[in-house]
Amino acid sequence: MKFIYILSFLLLISTFSFSQDLTFEEYNPTSTLVVPKHPVKKAKFPFIDVHGHQYKMPNQDLTAVIVAMDTLNMGIMVNLSGRSGDDLIKSVQNIKTNFPNRFVVFANINFNGLGKKDWIENTVAQLEKDIHNGARGLKVYKSLGLYNKDSDGNRIKINDPRLAPIWNKCGELGVPVLIHTADPKSFWNDFDSDNERWLELKTHPRRKRSDNDPVAWQTLINEQHAMFKAHPKTKFINAHMGWYANDLGRLGELLEEMPNMYVGIGAIIAELGRQPRFAKQFFEKYQDRVLFGKDSWKPEEFPTYFRVLETADEYFPYHKKYHAFWAMYGLDLSDEVLKKLYYKNALKLIPNLDKSLFPKN
Repeated sequence: MKFIYILSFLLLISTFSFSQDLTFEEYNPTSTLVVPKHPVKKAKFPFIDVHGHQYKMPNQDLTAVIVAMDTLNMGIMVNLSGRSGDDLIKSVQNIKTNFPNRFVVFANINFNGLGKKDWIENTVAQLEKDIHNGARGLKVYKSLGLYNKDSDGNRIKINDPRLAPIWNKCGELGVPVLIHTADPKSFWNDFDSDNERWLELKTHPRRKRSDNDPVAWQTLINEQHAMFKAHPKTKFINAHMGWYANDLGRLGELLEEMPNMYVGIGAIIAELGRQPRFAKQFFEKYQDRVLFGKDSWKPEEFPTYFRVLETADEYFPYHKKYHAFWAMYGLDLSDEVLKKLYYKNALKLIPNLDKSLFPKN
């Protein structure tokens, strides 16, 4: 009997010890809060995802993608990974043959080699061909400013004047430029207990940067804004709200300074969901300048976006703890603001989209 007592005591101690050894990454308690819930599996209105990626589109069977899009009420996906040349032509043909009007592609440019003889002339000529062959815009990856090197091996600044013919051509052809610059500023901050992105940087250490890797965050952002201002006749969609979703006051100032800048909400819904009242005010004030976008193609994550945008729900979970360890709150946006966010603004900005897929009013 004494042995049984001792064994039970050891088991109790072991269980208690295990519970105390939980790491921060593992600690993810279920909320005991009981509040009204209104999960949204399907968007209230058909929407355009201006920040989609289908990397295999030239030869891809898009049937499964369409099924998921219909489930979500997605009218059109903008595939930003359209590439260039023959690959872009194949993607456009795939769309026309199988699912006309449900997808469009943006062209891409490899900026490495800027400065070589005839590089800019050939690049602009290819861009013009890509637009003629069906591309509806240009997508610029964050490699511009971070990784791309010119013919002398130097980092290419985002506002490098040698790139001006590219932005001018987009303005001339009436197509938007969707650009991703830098990453969240926290990636440049010290990796310590004060960093909100500590868990993300711990689980994804390659995302950590410094002022010398390759330059300071603000330097990249300033370069981007200088480029926008230098090309007022070109429309720019600043991906991820330009990484100012956590400072909407400043973002509002930037929108006032740069009337040719629009913003997409891809991958920053967690920032909006923790400031529902202020974010709602922002969306109401700048309702003509914000576009819906998700970024990664994970259909199961879209409902978080819908719930944040459409409901007044309180304290519900985000779908990636390492992005946001806080809970979400709904903005409860009006129908008119939702319509502009979901499709009206994109229809005005991106040429030749099928308007019949969306409500007329």
